Amino acid sequence: MIDQDTYDIRLAQFEGPFDLLLFFIERDELDIHEIAIAKITDDFLSYMLKMNALNIELASEFIFVAATLMRIKARTLLPRQEPDEDGNELNTRHDLIQKLIDYKHFKQISEKLYLLGESRMQLTRRGNILADLSLITENAEPAEELSSLGLYKLLVIYKKVLAKYQTKNTPVVHTVAPYPYTIAQQKKVIAELLQINKQIDFSDMKKHSDNKVQFVYNFLAVLEMLQQQLISIQTGSLFNDFRITGRPFSENNVQLNNI
Repeated sequence: MIDQDTYDIRLAQFEGPFDLLLFFIERDELDIHEIAIAKITDDFLSYMLKMNALNIELASEFIFVAATLMRIKARTLLPRQEPDEDGNELNTRHDLIQKLIDYKHFKQISEKLYLLGESRMQLTRRGNILADLSLITENAEPAEELSSLGLYKLLVIYKKVLAKYQTKNTPVVHTVAPYPYTIAQQKKVIAELLQINKQIDFSDMKKHSDNKVQFVYNFLAVLEMLQQQLISIQTGSLFNDFRITGRPFSENNVQLNNI
């Protein structure tokens, strides 16, 4: 008769017979290398008798381990005999203990991997601003980049392009020197470029500027030509950029050629 107050275990708690053996060993705070075979065997068999239902595959594993335990227990009650040629009698207890050690080791590893997986599920990828902007640039329609071009937008574009000329390690030197640039001269340069290319991107103006001062004159020339309605600007192919074209009216074309 099994004492109902001793323990009450459900099969769902254990994944197999070695899981059950580890439970008994940890419950009694035993060393795996020095387990009490007699007590462990009795507990194991009592548990099997209490199971109401067990699938055939899992039952065969429990029965095999139970038979191994009973075999080891029987050897402890009989006088020591010489082992056979394969040394089975001497190795039975050792093999069982080694399997328990291996099972406990892999069980601990699986629990650590589970915790790592749970921790990884709580992480969120940090955004990459440059990559996101690059992706938006590739997929954006020109009409969606800039809905309108005003003076403020022009100044923002000018500031961003001008910043490319600045370097962190350049020493500040205050020098007053005349520059051979005028707005009228740069208007003529822009007009000549429009006659060759029909339209140019403002970001490309830096290619035709030897320094920041000339670039400033180019920007002022663009503003004056825009005010005089000699040119028009449209949304560029990139963020913070616009395209410059000559106005299609014949009168304006004549004025553009006569700059």
